[in-house]
Amino acid sequence: MKPPADPSTASDHALGLDRDISRRDFLNGVALVAGSLALPDAALAAGQSPVPTPDETCPYPPMRTGIRGFAPGSFTAAHHLRDTRKVDLGGAEHTGETYDLVVVGGGLSGLAAAHFFHKCVGPGARVLIIDNNDDVGGHARRNELHYGGRTLVVNGGTYDIESPARYNQWARQVLDDIGVDLPRYVKANEGNERLYDSMGLRLGYFFDRETWGADRLAIQPRGSADWPTSFAGDSQPIFTDDYLRSMPLPEQAKRELQRLQSAAQPDLLAGLSQTEKLLRLARMSFEDYLRKVVGLDEQAYWFYRDYGRTVFGTGADVMPALFAWAMGAPGFQGLALDPLPRGLLADLPGGMHGRQRPGHGDVHFPDGNATLVRLLVRKLIPGAVPGTTQEDIGTARVDYGAFDRPANPTRIRLNHTVLNVRHDGDPSTAGEVIVSYSPAASASGKLYDVRARYCIMANWNMMIPYVVPELPQTQRAALAYNVKAPLVYTTVFLKNWQAFEKLGIRSVRSPTMYHSRLWLPEPVDLGELRHSAHPRDPIALSLTRYPVFPGHARKDQYRMGRAELLDTSFETFERNIREQLVRVLGPGGFDPRDDILGIMVNRWCHGYSYTYSSLYDPMDWVFTETHERCCVAARQPFGRISIANADAAASPHTDAAFLTAHWAVEQALEKLAYPFVSHNTKGAENEANRA
Repeated sequence: MKPPADPSTASDHALGLDRDISRRDFLNGVALVAGSLALPDAALAAGQSPVPTPDETCPYPPMRTGIRGFAPGSFTAAHHLRDTRKVDLGGAEHTGETYDLVVVGGGLSGLAAAHFFHKCVGPGARVLIIDNNDDVGGHARRNELHYGGRTLVVNGGTYDIESPARYNQWARQVLDDIGVDLPRYVKANEGNERLYDSMGLRLGYFFDRETWGADRLAIQPRGSADWPTSFAGDSQPIFTDDYLRSMPLPEQAKRELQRLQSAAQPDLLAGLSQTEKLLRLARMSFEDYLRKVVGLDEQAYWFYRDYGRTVFGTGADVMPALFAWAMGAPGFQGLALDPLPRGLLADLPGGMHGRQRPGHGDVHFPDGNATLVRLLVRKLIPGAVPGTTQEDIGTARVDYGAFDRPANPTRIRLNHTVLNVRHDGDPSTAGEVIVSYSPAASASGKLYDVRARYCIMANWNMMIPYVVPELPQTQRAALAYNVKAPLVYTTVFLKNWQAFEKLGIRSVRSPTMYHSRLWLPEPVDLGELRHSAHPRDPIALSLTRYPVFPGHARKDQYRMGRAELLDTSFETFERNIREQLVRVLGPGGFDPRDDILGIMVNRWCHGYSYTYSSLYDPMDWVFTETHERCCVAARQPFGRISIANADAAASPHTDAAFLTAHWAVEQALEKLAYPFVSHNTKGAENEANRA
């Protein structure tokens, strides 16, 4: 298909907005899609295209399309509590249930807390996990579609196991306990990573007409480095002469980009000592360093404006230059800085990666860390996920109906929002905690109470002060300090990826478009879950959007971005997705009307945990795990209530979520007078081998 001259004014018909890939319903003014993929297995195996069903929702959560993640209805009760700051407990109905442990939040930290508790207390313990979403896993979500006899999956949130060689002891123990064998998985996928290179597919930049006057795709020549996001003095150049000739840049900008990547740079902070240079970089944004110290103009800076978004959810304007240097950004070659001392930044939970974080070796499963979620659920509720191995988890169909059966030692109760957690009496002497919850989509619906000997809050720090109002004011303030970064992971299921083959690309960055990046998935297999090996095969395309507002403080950008996402309908998302795809891929024959099978917009209004920055936070918080650190004050146990989440470690990473789960369970066992027993024979052996 030849793309329209101006896709932004293309008709709904030309963009395929009238195609029956999804069913659009409206809830509170927000468009959502449901039911489009609820096809019988026989129809899926026969390769039939998804069609709407009369059902209001698709029965299988990973296959629900439209706005996912922070989906319409999942936050109604929580936002009502936030706005009114009160909940009427008088009419709560007591369910008669009493548990040893109630976990609020079914993400990776909440699931790991339940796992650690069972390991130590034994099979007789009763645990309830309550979550407001329609799927388990929190941010570690799975998107799934069946087409042409194939099962397609991709991560809808948490992408990978980052630097597993650097995982803390308790995070590694979780992986061992649930049967994760990373060496076996990596070995099984040897050679797959060469698929796109063998086809000559490269990286590229898309210069949008709104910024540059005309749309143009510049494709990276062979022999140049991947992106202008990492640098070492002996690396291949990023901006080769051939690459720059394909870009709509003035000669001055081209010279500046080549100067930036050159190893022969002067000391731009001459006259300062090592310590003074580091302090200057810590108190200066990367944008200011590039613009004011290096002297980069606006057009050259375009390539670096979104630097740091994938780590912090914001761009170079609010990221310390020190962090950019630690992550291997160009422009610092002439400073002659020594590497940071071992442990500084890198060894904190979820610490800085890049050249200061050796042992990178990230591992990505086909659906990201949703694989870990499914393995944890299998461990906690064996009947819910068939199979016994890491490999068969990929195609296992989860039985959500088994989650909340009374006979389960662990029960998972989805679609319910916990609105109040309180001690039954004085927190210092109470023997139980009362947990009150309501249906997630209800602002003033029926309340239900369950009782527990202990409660672990594995939800977001910023919500805990509303749910546990009896917390001390100092702890409430510390919890509220966390403001999470919003982001969007969009999945577009395509009939084929022949346009990528024709254009010779596998990934495209577009810093000033609606989605700043689109890319083909990593070609990895997990058991019978096979990657798309030929351009004629269907595939799951990923796009990312970080709603940023340069010129504003970091937390303000997060709040503004969250408000924007909540005000954006699925219709707006879909139009922008289709327009961007046809502008980038249209010259390769992409047809948005015929080639798109389904769209899932994973909207994470509360995404990455807040990490400390030397631009906005005390310097000690950035470099050391001191008691003055706000997250340390926030996660202190209160009576029979503990806190376990990535926020509690000021880190967005999975190893931090597992670590805080262990901390919370240790606190629970101490309160309940249980001895903490590791039972980690395999983990101890692996620890010795790693040492």
